[in-house]
Amino acid sequence: MPLTKEQALKEYFGYDSFRPQQAEIIDTVLRGEDCLVLMPTGGGKSVCYQVPALLQEGLTVVISPLIALMKDQVEALRANGIEAAYLNSSLSSSEQDSVFWKAKLGELKLLYVAPERLFSGNTMEHFKQWNVRLFAVDEAHCISSWGHDFRPEYRQLSSLKDHFPGIPVIALTATADRVTRRDILGQLGVKSAPTFVASFDRPNLSLTVLPSRKRLPQIEQFLKKHPNQPGIIYCLSRKTTETVAASLQSRDFRAECYHAGLPAAQRSRVQERFLNDDIQIIVATIAFGMGIDKSNVRWVIHYNLPPNVESFYQEIGRAGRDGAPADTVLFYGYQDIIMRQDMIMNSEQSAEQKELLQAKLNRMKQYAEADLCRRRILLSYFNEAVEKDCGNCDVCQNPRTRFDGTLLAQKALSGIARTGERVAMGMLIDILRGSRNRAVLDRGYDRLPTFGVGRDQRGDEWAEYLSQMLNSGVMDIAYDEAHSFKLNALSWQILKEGKKIELVKFIPLAERKAREEELIPKEKPKQEIIRDALFEQLRLLRKQMADALNVPPYVIFSDKTIAEMAQKRPVSEAQMLDVSGVGAEKYRRYGEAFVQEIVKFAKENTKPGTRVVKGMTYLMTHELYEKGFTLDDIAQQRGLTTSTVVAHLVKLRDEGHDIQLRPLISDRTYTEVLAAADEMNFKPGEPLAPLFELLGERIEYGMIRLALAIREGA
Repeated sequence: MPLTKEQALKEYFGYDSFRPQQAEIIDTVLRGEDCLVLMPTGGGKSVCYQVPALLQEGLTVVISPLIALMKDQVEALRANGIEAAYLNSSLSSSEQDSVFWKAKLGELKLLYVAPERLFSGNTMEHFKQWNVRLFAVDEAHCISSWGHDFRPEYRQLSSLKDHFPGIPVIALTATADRVTRRDILGQLGVKSAPTFVASFDRPNLSLTVLPSRKRLPQIEQFLKKHPNQPGIIYCLSRKTTETVAASLQSRDFRAECYHAGLPAAQRSRVQERFLNDDIQIIVATIAFGMGIDKSNVRWVIHYNLPPNVESFYQEIGRAGRDGAPADTVLFYGYQDIIMRQDMIMNSEQSAEQKELLQAKLNRMKQYAEADLCRRRILLSYFNEAVEKDCGNCDVCQNPRTRFDGTLLAQKALSGIARTGERVAMGMLIDILRGSRNRAVLDRGYDRLPTFGVGRDQRGDEWAEYLSQMLNSGVMDIAYDEAHSFKLNALSWQILKEGKKIELVKFIPLAERKAREEELIPKEKPKQEIIRDALFEQLRLLRKQMADALNVPPYVIFSDKTIAEMAQKRPVSEAQMLDVSGVGAEKYRRYGEAFVQEIVKFAKENTKPGTRVVKGMTYLMTHELYEKGFTLDDIAQQRGLTTSTVVAHLVKLRDEGHDIQLRPLISDRTYTEVLAAADEMNFKPGEPLAPLFELLGERIEYGMIRLALAIREGA
C-alpha cells in the first residue's frame, strides 16, 4: 500500500509528527495547488516539498540559488534513502549528463537546480520531457526587489507558469514582510495562492546584545564557555574577518576566515572543514552561510550590526537548526550605524531604494537598542503577535536599571553647543573628561566652561551614555560632517527647560563577567556529567563514521538526536527508532553501531548492582542467550528467576531481535500448558495462578509464560 505522509515522515526522516502547518501545506501541494510558505530558518520548510515528492510519481524540481546547500541537502536525502541530485556550475559535463539520464529514466525523486542553470541551454525543454510534478522555489524572497536579498536572475522565474501551467509551484522563504510576500506571489504569477505563515519563534535561540567595546576579549570569554561547539562570527569587512580569525588562532582556537575575496579552492576547503567539524569557528562575511545546512551550529556572533532585521534573523537562524539550545550575540555601537549609513549613501541604489534600506536599518537599530524583550521585537517585525516576554534574551534575564540622566545629558549637550556643533564622540569625551591632548589644546577647547565637567565618569562610561543619548534622539549626528553631533529640538528642551531624560545604568565589563560567572553552576550533577560524557563519545563515533563516508557529521545524526540518545540511552532497535531523527534507513545504516557504543559506555560506567541504561538488563540477557546458555544457566548467572529471563527474551523478540523461543521448552511441557489453557479458556493478560494450580503446580511460572508467549507470537 502507498505510504501516508505520516509514514513517510517517520520512515525517511525519523520524526513522529509534523510541525505546525506542515501537514496542511503538504496536503495543498498534493492537491496540485500553488502556495507560499514562510517558515523561519530551521523551521522545516524542506519537509513541505520533500514529503510530497515521496508520495507522488514523477520528479520534484527545487530551484535554489545556493550551490553549497544543494550538495548538503542531496547528501542528507541520500542518507535517508531518497534518490536526489543537483544541477549547477560545480558539475562537470559528464556528471551533468549522468544527472540528465537519471532524470529521464525516472530514477530521481528530487532535482535541485540553480535559477541560471534552469534557463540556460535546453534545460527547460528537458523538463518538459520528464515527469515534473512540482516546482519548489526556495529562498523565494530573492525574486522581490522589496526583499533584503534581491537577485535579478530570479525574475526569470515569472515564466514558470507560462512553460508549465498545470504544475503547482510552492514558494518558500524564511524572511519576508507583507510587502515582499505580495510581490513574490505577483512575480511568480500565483497572486491568489494561499500563504502559510508559520511561527517565526525560535525559542531555542538565546538573544543577547553587547556593547561593541573590547569585542575580542568578550568573544574569547564566550568561546571558553562553549568548548568545541561549532559557530559562526559574522563581520562587515573582509579585513575584519582575517584579523579576528588570526587573533583567535593565536589564542589556540580552531578558527578560519571566509570571504568572497579568497580563492575559490580556499573557500571550498574552509567550508568543507567547518561542515566536517574539523574546525570550530568560521569568521566570515555574509558570503558564508547562505548555502550551509549544518544543523549543529551552536552559536552565531555578529561582530558588526547587520543591515536589516531580515538578514539578522536569517543569519542567527543558522544556529540551532536541530532544535537544540543555541546562543546568539550581537555587538552594537553607534559606529556600526555610521558605517551602514555611509554604505547606503555611497551606494548606486535609487533614491527610493536608499530610503527603503534606511528604514530597514532603523528597525535593526531599534532592536539593538531595545530595553524590552528582544524576541517580541523580532516577531512583531514579521507580523506575529506575542503576549508575553520570552525569558531567553538578555533583557528578560537582566532587566535594565534606569536612572535620571538629565545632568549628564546637559553636560554633553553644553559641550556640543560650545564647540559650535563641530565635534564627534571621541573629541567630546576628551573635552568632558578634561583631557589635555594635542587636538584639544590646538582648538582651544581646554578654555571652554564645560572642559572637565565630566571627570567623574570614565571614558567607556561616557561612550556608553552618549550612544544611549544618540539612540534616544537627545542629539543628532551629521554623517556628512565627519559625524559631528548636532543639537535638535529635544536637545534644547533638556538644556533650557530641564526636560528629564532617563539612561540605562552602565555596567563595567568585569562586573558583567562576574555576574555571568555567578549564573554558571560550579559543578554539574553526576548524572548530567555522565550524559555529557556519553554525548561526546557518540559525537566522536559520528565524526569517525562521517570521515569514513566523506559526508558532514550532521548528515548521519543531528546534535539534537545525539543528545536524545545520550539521555535515553537506547539499546535496541525499537528504542533507537523511538529517538527523534532516527528513521528506518538511518537505523539500517548507522543504528547498530550507536547501540553498541551506548552498551559499551554503559558497561564501562556502571557500578555493580546499579543500572545506568534503561534496557541494559535485557541486553545482558541477550548476550548470554547468544552464547547458547539455557534458561536456567542465564537465570543463575544473572541472579534472576527463570520467569524474569523469559520476560526478557519475549520482549527482545517483540522488539525485533532474532530470538527463537520454541527450542527453549520441551514438546511435552509446551503441549501440556496449551491444553490446560484451552481447558480453562485462558485469555492473554489474565493471572497465571489459576493455570499454575490446574497444572498441579508441577510446571513453574517461567515455562507457563514461555509457552503462552510462543502461541501468542505465532
